[in-house]
Amino acid sequence: MMTLRQALQVLSAEGLIDQRAGRGTYVRRPSAEYPLDTLRSLGDDLRRQGHPLRTEVLSAALRPAPRALTRLLPDAPAGLRALRLARVRHLMERPAVHQISWIVEPYASAIRDADFTETPLYTALADAGARVHRATERIRPALLTAPVAARLGHPAGSPVFVSERVTYDDRGALIVTDHATILGEWMEIRAERKAADLSLHWSGAFTK
Repeated sequence: MMTLRQALQVLSAEGLIDQRAGRGTYVRRPSAEYPLDTLRSLGDDLRRQGHPLRTEVLSAALRPAPRALTRLLPDAPAGLRALRLARVRHLMERPAVHQISWIVEPYASAIRDADFTETPLYTALADAGARVHRATERIRPALLTAPVAARLGHPAGSPVFVSERVTYDDRGALIVTDHATILGEWMEIRAERKAADLSLHWSGAFTK
């Protein structure tokens, strides 16, 4: 049976707590930030900051485009297909983000065979000729649904952030939509206010 001392050593080795001689044990809050004023993905920003990130690909297949996607496409033809890419992001070997991306043609067919465990989606899109120009993103609090809870190994009903992002090219054509469910205790939104602008970013908030 693992002793309390051994358990604390494991948590310390995983970077989840700080043990300070004579002061006690504290939950570590790493500064993992996701600036919302860039066109990089969450995964790209975490990698740039040196945080351990592993991507688990649940599925990647051409499927009929959902209504939420076709509504954003003017004159969408009947039977439109797109690449549905489902992933789980693991931070420090713990599932933290469930993400579903829909990629439209011609990029869907061009990148469908990419190894998304190693290749970031936006890198694959750039290699396929996509010119990312702008994105809109909406972030809202929500409760973890049962299907996603099973993927994240977390209780249904837990607080989460839901990010919905739509990315366009330099001609205004839609490239990809992203729907990310982020465990509430792993991430928090912070705002840095300045005289001339407002900078928003994700910041890590590991509390377990």
